[in-house]
Amino acid sequence: MGLSEYLVTDDLTILLGLTTASIFLLYNLYKPQPLVHPILLGRQSDVARVRMPGESAVHRNYATGLMGRFTIRPSREIMTVLDLIKPESDAPRSLWSTKISNSHLAERVNALGTGLRLAGLTRESNVLLLLNDSLEFLITELALASHSIPSSTLSSSSLLSPVLESHPPSAIVVEGSLVPHVLELIYELNEFGHHLIIVVGQTDEKILSQASSHAKLVRWNDIEAQGKAAPPITGSAPGPDDVFNISFYRDANNDVRCGHLTHQNITAGVTAIRALLPMSSYLSALDTVISAHSLSTAFGRTVAYTALNSHFPPATVFFLKPNHLDAVVDAIISNAKRSFLFPLAWRHKLAGILEGYLTKESLWDRLVFDDARSIVFGEGAPPIRAVVVSDGSVPASILTPARIALSVPLVIAHTHSLASAPILASHPHDVQTFAVKSDQDLASVGAPTVNIEVKLVGVDDGAVERGDDPGGVLYVRGPIVGRVLVATDGPEADESKTDGSWVSTGDRARVQTNGAFKAWTTAKPIGDQLEA
Repeated sequence: MGLSEYLVTDDLTILLGLTTASIFLLYNLYKPQPLVHPILLGRQSDVARVRMPGESAVHRNYATGLMGRFTIRPSREIMTVLDLIKPESDAPRSLWSTKISNSHLAERVNALGTGLRLAGLTRESNVLLLLNDSLEFLITELALASHSIPSSTLSSSSLLSPVLESHPPSAIVVEGSLVPHVLELIYELNEFGHHLIIVVGQTDEKILSQASSHAKLVRWNDIEAQGKAAPPITGSAPGPDDVFNISFYRDANNDVRCGHLTHQNITAGVTAIRALLPMSSYLSALDTVISAHSLSTAFGRTVAYTALNSHFPPATVFFLKPNHLDAVVDAIISNAKRSFLFPLAWRHKLAGILEGYLTKESLWDRLVFDDARSIVFGEGAPPIRAVVVSDGSVPASILTPARIALSVPLVIAHTHSLASAPILASHPHDVQTFAVKSDQDLASVGAPTVNIEVKLVGVDDGAVERGDDPGGVLYVRGPIVGRVLVATDGPEADESKTDGSWVSTGDRARVQTNGAFKAWTTAKPIGDQLEA
């Protein structure tokens, strides 16, 4: 039998062959491509080649590199926090439900600054802000900064008594509902007559009249009005290294600490927060931010100043806490399950994630998940393009449901009271799925952010030599880290310099072979709102 007889084919064989080839080509052409190359996810940190005994190697963000310079400003002209209010951009923005333009905001800041100077505050003054998140908080802090007067904040209302006792401020800007409590503490400490108390909002007039004979009480609105009517008082312009805020918080040992944050710390923090999202979709003037983090924390404040670059509602980037993520994901999935197409939609969305791909523009989003998101977020659902979760541990078990429910880049970050931006943050396009062994498994918090370097101290050298991942106490240094003081009862303070020196966060972490970290804090949650 000749070779030609083996090559004889009929029309059906040719048709089947063409069909098979077409299906193969279509499958590969329409198969979703990973959002980020697997090689980049396999090397998320730049790691030093040597390490000290008992420590891990030093890790930096892969995009920065070990020899790269840290960025400290979002743009060349921004030297201080005041420069974040761009005068050339005057479109109205929504801040705490108040529409205000940059020029109007600057006018109110200047008026309040003049009023505060007329009230007797100078560069040597220290002013404690006991305010809930509000436009008044922002205006007050910027007004103080314009005259080089640092503000002081408390990460928790439980710190009020020890701070008043050990670090009595020159003035207190206080929410009206908190006035009775503050006056009671001042009375107990016999500090009447030593403080200027500036009241924001409504409070009991009877209490004000009774306290006025012992302390100087004035209304915030009156100070702003007086400053607006008087000739402007120009303050000495702050520099990048001047202290912008003094932040009181508790460390992992429950000791009261005091962090000094400079203007450069905040501008570097804004730079790091902008870089949490991929370069192709940095935070821009078209974004609007919603944040669950208190302005009384370093991170919450930096998120707010990052949002000064935004103008247009509705919200596009959410900064949430783990409990908010749980609630949002549960609500979206519960509503999506009402559709009979939910099982099929879930399976297709999961298949895309397993391929490293994520989108909210698919057929299954239009048929199932878009309506569920609209029920949860209202009219703000369509523009949402990113979610950042921090200030607590995130269970690994929620990652895949969250990615399917939200279908936008999800960043899991690790923050600290002394840092103005996340220390560690996961890659927004990292949608890898791993087996979850228990409910105690934590989600990865990724690599160091763009302007910080980290290492672990207290590492078991023997375990590392056996191939185990290094684990220990997380140490950090970089321009987003403030200068830390131990707030003591005496006149002295134990100072830990951070200019080029390593600072312990008190948190524990483990670094994986791909350069991403898992971290957890041993301290109690902070950042609660100041409420009566």
